[in-house]
Amino acid sequence: MFEYYPISAKKLQTWHPGFQYRLEFAETENDFAETVYCVAAEIFLKPEWIQNQQDSLAIEIDFLTASASRPARTGCFGLHEWAMVLGQDELRHNEWPLRISQAQIAKTIDEVGLRCTHFDAFRFFTDQARPLNPLQLIRANQIEVEQPGCLHANMDLYKIAMRWVPILGSLFARQCFRLARDIRTLDMQSAPYDLSELGVQPIKIETPQGRLRFAQQQKVFSDRAQFLRKEMIDHLSSAVAVKQ
Repeated sequence: MFEYYPISAKKLQTWHPGFQYRLEFAETENDFAETVYCVAAEIFLKPEWIQNQQDSLAIEIDFLTASASRPARTGCFGLHEWAMVLGQDELRHNEWPLRISQAQIAKTIDEVGLRCTHFDAFRFFTDQARPLNPLQLIRANQIEVEQPGCLHANMDLYKIAMRWVPILGSLFARQCFRLARDIRTLDMQSAPYDLSELGVQPIKIETPQGRLRFAQQQKVFSDRAQFLRKEMIDHLSSAVAVKQ
């Protein structure tokens, strides 16, 4: 997770209480950045810092609300990882061999179809795979297509939580981290790589049984993510409501 997202373990471990809390100051070393926090008799988020974030918060809330409002689509079967290696001799994760042949990868994609809705996955599709996706995704239309069944959209709640951790608090951000970690495990189980050396048991998406198992787990993660997404919207909206 610390390679997948540019967020260090130290940053995750740095504690933030959340914007609704005021702490009694103790004469000990603290990690509260004075650009963000008032550190005096009490420690709390600076009202001017919250005010300076209002436009960015509004954009984030709009994005999360749009994602939350759509029905979850759980029929992609993790084939984004397959689309990233289709027809390629050199692989993105070249330290790991494929567990199935390129012919099997092409056959599965042809039979099942690509249904990716996440730009940050789509942008790594191979030239051969990209035209096979019904949605030709660009960054500018991400708010129009992001949906709560997508594994990577739900993983990204962790990235968003860490962006706004002074407001959301560390306990919430760590819930998002645990969700992202669990989703990434499913992501790798359903990938076409042979990760047996890491103890990763594959979910064989090339089979109907494998696709059923994937979709069932994807639905569980989607439900977890929707709960966190809506809680995140509520917390961020409360911060937007703060008047200087």
